[in-house]
Amino acid sequence: MINIPSTIKISFRALMVNKVRSALTMLGIIIGVSAVIAMLAVGTGASRKIAEQISSMGSNLLMVLPGATTSGGARMGAGTQPTLSMGDAEAIVKECPAVAEAAPVLNGVAQVIYGHQNWSTGVIGTTPGMLIVRDWSLTAGRSFTVQDVRSAAKVTLLGKTVVDNLFGDEDPVGHIIRIKKVPFTVIGVLAVKGQTPNGQDQDDTLYIPVTTAQKRLFGTSFPGMVRIIMVQAKSTGDLGSAEEQVNNLLKQRHHS
Repeated sequence: MINIPSTIKISFRALMVNKVRSALTMLGIIIGVSAVIAMLAVGTGASRKIAEQISSMGSNLLMVLPGATTSGGARMGAGTQPTLSMGDAEAIVKECPAVAEAAPVLNGVAQVIYGHQNWSTGVIGTTPGMLIVRDWSLTAGRSFTVQDVRSAAKVTLLGKTVVDNLFGDEDPVGHIIRIKKVPFTVIGVLAVKGQTPNGQDQDDTLYIPVTTAQKRLFGTSFPGMVRIIMVQAKSTGDLGSAEEQVNNLLKQRHHS
């Protein structure tokens, strides 16, 4: 039978005889265990941060891009042929059972001015459905409405980065800003989204009704034209079905 107290005494005596070797062994063990714990903590933290950044972009998302043009035998790439319209976005919601929401996008970059401050930012013309697709809430004010889209109202929602650079600590709701010299009333402030996995600041943007972007800011090649349609499937399991349904629908609409 093992005599535990005697074994402990012998072990401590051996450690005291070889103090340097014992200290180095303990140091190696401590460093090794600490390194493993640190690596696990960093890996878990990084994974969680990436997951948060991806989820901040929205859930169950599909991005519909227009087709490609061909010039002199050279194909110019996706998005070079303006073929998507607001009607396409409306049809996707109505006729694709696996789709929960769709938001058309007509975007660009513009200088935004308030008082003596100005800021260059991304301007996104869209519909109220974009807040659903992107899972984006407001911290102040209200969203624009379907009626605002129909009437091409000059109203806007600001991202936090735009608010900070134009207004500082001042409440922007109700104030007038100018986008490409066109006056817009700030009706809401978007909640903070942070950066995308590739480092893009999602809060450096503002939203306006898509019809206002078409008529007042960017113009279009044909009535109702948009550059992108963002689609939200009803669930992760519906992504494949949603993609197939959207593809089939757009083929029918653009080849009929």
